[in-house]
Amino acid sequence: MQRVETGACFCGAIAAQMSGEPFWVCYDHDDDCRRAIGSPLTIWVGYRPNQCRLLKGTLSSYSKTQGVVRTFCATCGTSVGYSDEGLADELYLTIGFFDHPERFAPAAHAYWDMKLPFVQFADDLPKIDRYSRQRDPSLGFPDGRVKTR
Repeated sequence: MQRVETGACFCGAIAAQMSGEPFWVCYDHDDDCRRAIGSPLTIWVGYRPNQCRLLKGTLSSYSKTQGVVRTFCATCGTSVGYSDEGLADELYLTIGFFDHPERFAPAAHAYWDMKLPFVQFADDLPKIDRYSRQRDPSLGFPDGRVKTR
């Protein structure tokens, strides 16, 4: 039987279904994501776009960094996910969007060098200082970012 997960925003205006296994689950300590989500870190759950189906609502989007598009609910502000043109055929959904976030165990820490000093982990997961996925180098890397420290 194929794995099926569901998710919804805080107000319920956006709902989605994800089919199959995610290809990547990772803690993210990146300062851009921290600012966009309003949390000291998040966990991104990676799916292929064809594994995701919007069941209800219309996502709003915003892009501060060229090539990176973040989606959210325009009514309640819940962060839903992001896509990055440098990570072809990858869609990342934030752990807070899922109805059962406890089903997603992270496999690594990304942007470990940006981790807030008061956030502590007692795990043996890989700690990667930047992207945890292979990004297309021909597209360059997002720059011009506002650093939070």
